[in-house]
Amino acid sequence: MELETSMMSGTMIYWVFFIGIAIVSWLVSASLKKKFAEYSKIPTEKGLTGKDVAEKMLHDQDIYDVKVECVEGQLTDHYNPQTKIVNLSKAVYYGANVAAAAVAAHECGHAVQHSTAYSWLMMRSRLVPVVSFASKWVMWLLLGGMFMVNTFPQLLLAGIVLFGLTTLFSFVTLPVEINASQRALVWLEDHAVTSDYSHPKAKDALRSAAYTYIVAALSSLATLLYYVAIYLGRRD
Repeated sequence: MELETSMMSGTMIYWVFFIGIAIVSWLVSASLKKKFAEYSKIPTEKGLTGKDVAEKMLHDQDIYDVKVECVEGQLTDHYNPQTKIVNLSKAVYYGANVAAAAVAAHECGHAVQHSTAYSWLMMRSRLVPVVSFASKWVMWLLLGGMFMVNTFPQLLLAGIVLFGLTTLFSFVTLPVEINASQRALVWLEDHAVTSDYSHPKAKDALRSAAYTYIVAALSSLATLLYYVAIYLGRRD
């Protein structure tokens, strides 16, 4: 009876925290979209588009084997280390504004990390195949493990281990994203792509984007701790 009460209490605490994280995540996402819409109205000093910024930053870093391409979608910008392609959404690729410049420079920051073998990026890249495998099976193991927690707890433990890997990936991603933004902001300022007025806007936009990764990591950690609590509270 005490165990059931403890589990119910733990579940309630988790759901309160989970709902709180979900609300914060929505607020951060809404704020990010609002800021990007606002900063998309502020032109870059030299009239450079996101494509121009990306190509110039790459060449300034002596990187000539990375392509810059346009992809569909909104906020779909990313760097693919396997293909060595900086993918920019249409709004960023063609946009000659502070928001587009900040995003383009940020994604090129990842390309610079790749070319210099930045340790956190290398670690994240090594985790990708493991996390890809874990993502396919983790929910099945966790669901089955919760139903069989008292008869076959090893199943839940296996799910926890796999989910732990995805949580680790979320936290390893944080320094990768923050460092890419730092590289982007330094380059934008040094090459006068942003001015004294627009540079704080670029910094604010990238900071808001970083918050989404922080919230995701905390949400993943909270979920992991919830499953750990269930495993530790099982009947032996």
